[in-house]
Amino acid sequence: FIKEAKEVSGKHPILIDKFLEDAIEVDVDAISDGDITVIGGIMEHIEEAGIHSGDSACVLPPHTLGDDIIEIIRKHTHAISKGLKVKGLLNIQFAIKQNTVYVLEVNPRASRTVPFVSKAIGIPLAKIAAKVMAGKSLKELGFTEEKKVNHISVKESVLPFSRFSGVDILLGPEMKSTGEVMGIDTSFGRAFYKSQIAAGQALPKNGKVFISVKNQDKRNIIFIAKKLEDMGFEILATKGTHKALRSNNIKAKLVGKIGEGYNEILDYINKGQIQLVINTPSGERSQSDSKPIRNAAVMRGIPCITTISGAQAAVNGIEATLKNDFQVKS
Repeated sequence: FIKEAKEVSGKHPILIDKFLEDAIEVDVDAISDGDITVIGGIMEHIEEAGIHSGDSACVLPPHTLGDDIIEIIRKHTHAISKGLKVKGLLNIQFAIKQNTVYVLEVNPRASRTVPFVSKAIGIPLAKIAAKVMAGKSLKELGFTEEKKVNHISVKESVLPFSRFSGVDILLGPEMKSTGEVMGIDTSFGRAFYKSQIAAGQALPKNGKVFISVKNQDKRNIIFIAKKLEDMGFEILATKGTHKALRSNNIKAKLVGKIGEGYNEILDYINKGQIQLVINTPSGERSQSDSKPIRNAAVMRGIPCITTISGAQAAVNGIEATLKNDFQVKS
C-alpha cells in the first residue's frame, strides 16, 4: 500500500491513520443557535469502532457507558459546538477505549441519524434546526435542554446482501447498508429483537446455532455459547471453537472446515437445519473457509452475525423475548 501510495502521490505526503481496536463508538446529534447547544441524542454503537457508522446498529440512550464517560461526551460536544460557532445541526463521532474519550470526526451538518433520534425522543430536530438557521433562537423555539426518555430505541441497518449472490457480508469501514429500521421497548434486549425483525433478520427462539470465531474472540464466545445452551439451542462448531467450548463444559457438535474438504455445514444450511450463524473470520484462509457459509446463510434468510458485540446483543434479545414476549411500544 505504501509503495502504491508513493507512486500515486508523488511529492505529496502520505497520511496513515491509526486504528483504535476494541473501542466503543458513540454518535452525538446536537443543535446550536450560536449561543446555546442542546444535545438531541447520544447513541452507543453495538459494533465496535472501525465498522462504518452507517452499517452499525446503535442504542439510545447508551446502555453500557458509565455516567462519567457520558458527562465527558456532553462537555466535549458543547465545547466543540462553541468553538466551531455552529448554527444548526452538529454530528460528532466519538470512540471510547479504556476510559479515554477520542473525537473521531465532527460534522457541522445534519447526519443520517437525525431521523432516528427525532423519532426516539419525539422532537423534530431537522425542523428546529432549519428555523435556527433562518434566525430563530432555541429559547424562542422552546428547545433548551436534552430530552430524557424512559424507553430504549435501537437503530439497525438494512443490508442488501440477499439480493446480491456471492457478495461477502462482512462489515468494515466501507458503508454497505441501504436503509435503516428501529425497535423501541423498555428493555434493550426486546428493543434489539424488534429491530432485527424489522431488518428482516428475525432471531430464532430455538434450533441449531453454528459458531466459528477467530482466536481473539474465543474467550468471549464462551459466555455467549453458554447462554445459548442454557436457552435450549444445539451448538455446532468448527475445530478451534469446538475445542474452546468443550473445555468449558459446553456441548457442541464438531463440523469440519470447508477449506479442509468438508461440506457438512453447507448441507445443514441448505436443508434449513441451522437457525443462526455466528462467524467472526480472520485472515485470507479463514475468508475462503467462511465466505461460502455466510453467503449460504444470507441467501436462505438465516441470521448471520459477524461481530462478537452483535452476537452478545442477539443473545440478549433472544433471552429477553423468551422470558417475556414483547408487546407494541408506541
